[in-house]
Amino acid sequence: MKTICFYFQIHQPFRLKRYRFFDIGNDHYYYDDFNNEEIMSRIAHRSYIPANYTLLEMIKNSNGKFKVAFSISGVALEQFEIYVPEFIDSMRDLAKTGCVEFLSETYAHSLASLKDPEEFVDQVKMHDDKIEMLFGQRPKVFRNTELIYSDEIAGMVASMGFKGCITEGAKHILGWKSPNYLYSSAAAPKLKLLLKNSKLSDDISFRFSNYEWNEYPLTADKFINWITALPETEQIINLFMNYETLGELQPRETGIFEFMKALPRFAEEKGISFSTPTEIISKLKPVDSLSVTYPISWADEERDTSAWLGNLLQNEAFEKLYSMAERVRLCNDRRLKQDWNYLQASDHFYYMCTKHFSDGAVHSHYSPYDSPYEAFTNYMNVLGDFIKRVESLYPMDIDNEELNALLTTIKNQGDEIDELHKELEQLQTKLEKGKAAPIANRKKGKTRSTHVMPGKEGLNI
Repeated sequence: MKTICFYFQIHQPFRLKRYRFFDIGNDHYYYDDFNNEEIMSRIAHRSYIPANYTLLEMIKNSNGKFKVAFSISGVALEQFEIYVPEFIDSMRDLAKTGCVEFLSETYAHSLASLKDPEEFVDQVKMHDDKIEMLFGQRPKVFRNTELIYSDEIAGMVASMGFKGCITEGAKHILGWKSPNYLYSSAAAPKLKLLLKNSKLSDDISFRFSNYEWNEYPLTADKFINWITALPETEQIINLFMNYETLGELQPRETGIFEFMKALPRFAEEKGISFSTPTEIISKLKPVDSLSVTYPISWADEERDTSAWLGNLLQNEAFEKLYSMAERVRLCNDRRLKQDWNYLQASDHFYYMCTKHFSDGAVHSHYSPYDSPYEAFTNYMNVLGDFIKRVESLYPMDIDNEELNALLTTIKNQGDEIDELHKELEQLQTKLEKGKAAPIANRKKGKTRSTHVMPGKEGLNI
């Protein structure tokens, strides 16, 4: 029996304001609040919220047979809380149905998995804590930023306790194999892999409203018939896409919402079900293992990481940013750590891409820059100020090992001072009790009075 696994990505970065070289050292606020609010509000009301209502209707009308999974970045959730709190409420309504699964990812939608394992693990935990707090669900399946995956990443994901991971069904990895099966990681055999069916996913995401497409118009019954026609042994059809597909990339006028609403009915007629990632990895066994030596993603024709790290500009910014990682982890400055998260968003590097954008370039649609070079200059100016702030706390002329030792000494001394304070308080308490005891005793005892009778001086009565 075939099953469809729908997964939607929701992410929006904190976009940076125009930050000049002369602002470095003088202005420590980096974000374009007006632009961020405008974009979040527009996309939420055109896409995210109507899509939530549509999916909720689909779940109810199908008596809970329609199921879906989401991955929402932490920085996107923060913006929803600030600008569009009603989206959080509508997502909670979806969560209550029991037909929605929330996936794990990096909090900042970052590229930390490619550079800093410690930062990667910290962000995943931070993200999952946020999801559990908002929606009462602890993620069990992992999906990395933009579906970035490799054998090395698989090892880290498995070590964090995840049983499943979703990624791209890249042709240069699969070869003759089909993405419509459950696989396992060659590097971590217990980690099961769900692979995106790029052709069917992109039919909805990018070709749905294309008048020049030979399959236009795409209807729900035609789409389900394509799935039905797949070989009987191919049981899993993974449809992974950005949530902006519903209402933004494919506007309401294209009929995208009506298309979605019709899918469960035609699927049921053909005996096709809907499943969440956790349900699939719990029920099915992998047919084979996959080895991915070099990182893959779902972006561009190459399906690699060149969209973010494909030129000198991107790599220079990337290396500069993560050179601060160890020092940022040592600090307790909440504002500094917040900026650290926001600056890690992969979008900042995406805006610097100088190659021809392909159909994976979704976020370039929202780029606030006129050119990749402008994106690089602006980001490096912001990063320059950020580094100055970090260095003011932890100077660069002290290496990490020496700095760690120094901070450990300071911490130990602080602990000693705290202990001495506690001892002093205990002694003061004992001293006060000791002083209070004689006074209390005098109050409890009888006090003798002396009175001299008239004419009998010296006789005490």
